[in-house]
Amino acid sequence: MITAIVMISVEADKIPEVAGAIAELDGVSEVYSVAGDVDLVALVRVREFDAIAEVIAGRLSKVPGVLHTDTHIAFRAYSRHDLESTFSIGLD
Repeated sequence: MITAIVMISVEADKIPEVAGAIAELDGVSEVYSVAGDVDLVALVRVREFDAIAEVIAGRLSKVPGVLHTDTHIAFRAYSRHDLESTFSIGLD
């Protein structure tokens, strides 16, 4: 699975509507409203690298109210949650 983290700048008065529309797109697993330099952060998870362009440039960036996106591709995931579940197998 390929994961992209997308920072999204949005028209200020449309943040909830844009977040909801982005969350409905195929390939988008989560959308967060955040404080800082951007308004939303979306996690895009796809099986093939080519699908990233389809989801982000083809659909997400075209949602009315989106002003700018900045995409980061994840190389590796490090998660305490994943490690805990791996080492707790059979302990229930």
